[in-house]
Amino acid sequence: MTTHYSDDDNSPNKSTTSLSYRDAGVNIDAGNGLIQTIKPLAKRTLRPEVLTGIGGFGALFEISREYQNPVLVSGTDGVGTKLKLAFELRRHDTIGIDLVAMSVNDILVSGAEPLFFLDYYACGKLDADTAAAVVSGIATGCELAGCALIGGETAEMPGMYPAGEYDLAGFAVGMVEKEQIINGASIQTGDAVIGLASSGAHANGYSLIRKIISTNHIDLSQDFYGKPLSDIIMAPTRIYVKPLLALMKQLPVKGLAHITGGGLIENLPRILPAHAAVKLRTNTWDLPVLFKWLQKQGQVSDDEMFRVFNCGIGMVVIVGADQADTAMQSLQEAGETVYLIGEIKQRMSDQPAVVLN
Repeated sequence: MTTHYSDDDNSPNKSTTSLSYRDAGVNIDAGNGLIQTIKPLAKRTLRPEVLTGIGGFGALFEISREYQNPVLVSGTDGVGTKLKLAFELRRHDTIGIDLVAMSVNDILVSGAEPLFFLDYYACGKLDADTAAAVVSGIATGCELAGCALIGGETAEMPGMYPAGEYDLAGFAVGMVEKEQIINGASIQTGDAVIGLASSGAHANGYSLIRKIISTNHIDLSQDFYGKPLSDIIMAPTRIYVKPLLALMKQLPVKGLAHITGGGLIENLPRILPAHAAVKLRTNTWDLPVLFKWLQKQGQVSDDEMFRVFNCGIGMVVIVGADQADTAMQSLQEAGETVYLIGEIKQRMSDQPAVVLN
């Protein structure tokens, strides 16, 4: 907005220059140009239920008539301090996949199909190429999850963020039939605990990862088993939506746990009834080389590793023991790396909810 002062304004601090929003550090034209770049990215993700998409004051999404008693499930998240490494490495094309994954994997554990996603991108000065790379990753994540990117907010706020940095958050909405909600209530002694392999550290534990890197003066361009270490550190979070939705149509899934901050130790108890404990057999899967390397470089204890990182297991599935083979075969055929990592035991009053064996 242009500001003018009248001739009778004798303030000593009166501006004699006509000011614009661009003078204040906000480039409306760049923002409008970014919207035009985003529109075809969002179009790739559309579902039949989308009535309006990018560009309006709000996006409209119709509830499918396939649902008889639908329940909405929502989730919101960010990507933590993994963003700091994205800034340092100038890698913005996959951080959006992380953003989508953190929310859609969370709502998936209730049995919900992710329907649509919105993002929030804020910066001090808009770099359209950087923002487009981030949103391109978000669109890719939405495609992997089968949900529509139907809106978001791009905010240019001078003075709020250092040059070259931005903030990122996401919001997902899904739906599940009320009688098919997965809440862990049916979990019982003898049930099988299945682990799905992670693609790396996902988007958790990066404050410790960055501390290990800085303390040991590690060059992220160094070779790490045939790849630059930066590729391994920045590998995007795996999205488990499609394989698990397919599994839910085949057999009863009793419990799902997305292994995020807190690792296996703190996330598994969130889905267990009071009488149940998980006996984890940690020798049933190999600790990925990234985590072995982090543990060695940081001299991190075993207990701390399992409380901070996913340690190679990004999602846990609990099914009846008689369904375990079928479930594992289905997930393997869908492209997942699958391990039978434990079983449900009766929990004693003085026993922790997760027992490492």
